[in-house]
This record gives sequence, structure tokens and C-alpha cells, in this order.
Amino acid sequence: MALRKLTWVELKLFTRDPLSLVFTLALPFFFLVVLNGVFGNEPEIDPVEDVWRGVGPADYYVPAYLGLVMAAVGVLSMPVRLATYRESGVLRRFRASAMPLWAVLGSQIVIALLTSVVGAVSITIASALIYDTGFPTDVALLVPAFFLAALSFAALGVVLGSVLPTARSAQGAGIMLFFVMFLLSGSGPPRDVLSDGMRTVGNALPLTHVVTLLQDPWLGFGWATSASLVVAGILVGSVALSIRFFRWE
Repeated sequence: MALRKLTWVELKLFTRDPLSLVFTLALPFFFLVVLNGVFGNEPEIDPVEDVWRGVGPADYYVPAYLGLVMAAVGVLSMPVRLATYRESGVLRRFRASAMPLWAVLGSQIVIALLTSVVGAVSITIASALIYDTGFPTDVALLVPAFFLAALSFAALGVVLGSVLPTARSAQGAGIMLFFVMFLLSGSGPPRDVLSDGMRTVGNALPLTHVVTLLQDPWLGFGWATSASLVVAGILVGSVALSIRFFRWE
């Protein structure tokens, strides 16, 4: 009951926040339109030089931008919201009213999952209509990959919201992390055109593994075992860190 009521309130607050809507839904779609406009959707003629995994650039980017929506939720929206609640005393009032921690954090995670689903459906349909991109090849594998990735970024968002002291610091750190991930994870320039040093840094970023986890079933390459283990590790580690470092005030 507490989780349902709090989630409903959080959902209404989220839809009334234009900044959250822009960063989590509009910004990934804007990047998709720009990059698809630049690269089009014609597959490379020479397979040796192909950096698009055997498909057209637009088809390559659609699953990657599903991950970018999750990243926007996890590093831009959720940490700022939690840090703002702590600064303004909302979390303290939740604690005083005996609101359980699982309901407070659970409502944030549910909103993150809903936002990821809405963003994914919107990007998939819009890209198919505008650029004639394909739909996922293996839905049965994509669905668990999608929710594993979304939960992982939601848990990471809780960690950032737990350790960053102010909304301003959360916003600054989130913007920096988001754009670094965008540039080095394969959701911006393809990873095959990056330098060795850039790819090494990218390997340490969660979005890199989320992109692979989503692209493989989407493009018909099966289940990305290594990427799924990394993403699952991020999820478990984030949950443990959240339990350890979450502060009401």
C-alpha cells in the first residue's frame, strides 16, 4: 500500500518536472535523430571496415539508445531527486512518519523502470517510422536483458543519490558521467573507431556493457553472457552500497 501510494505521487511529480522529462526522454531521442541523420541506415559495403556490427547505423543505434534512456534516469534524474529530498527535509519527514526505506527507494525504482519502458517504446516506434529501422530479432532474450539493465541503472541511481550531498553536486556529477558514457560506450561514436585508451576507459563504464547486453539480442547475436555478468555485478554491488551508505539526512 505504501509503495503504491508513494509511486503514484512520484509519478505525478516526475511528469510535472520538465527538466527530468527533457534529460530522460527528449535528450536521447535528440541524439538518435542527429546521429541517424548523419550516418543514415546503409550497411557498410566492406565487412572488414564495418563498425556497425553488420547492420545499418540507424539499426545499430536503436538498442544503444534504449540504454541511454536508462543511463539518463540512473545518473541524471534519480540522484538529483534523492539529493533534493534530503536537502529539503523530505527524507527526514518520511523517516519521522515511519515510511519504510524499501517503499521510498522502491517507488524511485518503479518510476525508473516505467520511464525506461516508455523511452524504449517511443524510440523504437519513432525510429521505425522515420528511418525504417527494424524491430528486435529475439524478444525473448531482449526482455530479461532490458529489465536487468534498467534495474542496474536504477540501483546505480540510488547509490549516487545516497552519497552525493546536494542536488547541485548530483546534477554536476550526473551530467559529466552521462556525457562520458555517451561518448565512450558505443551509443555515440562506434567503439571500433575509438582509440585503445578510449576503449579501455569505456570498458569501465556501465553503459558500455548495457549497450552490448541490449544490442546482441536485438541484432540477433544471442545472449551477451559477459556483459550480463558485468551488469548483474553492478546491480548487486549498487544494492549493497545503497544499503550501506543511504542517509535520511
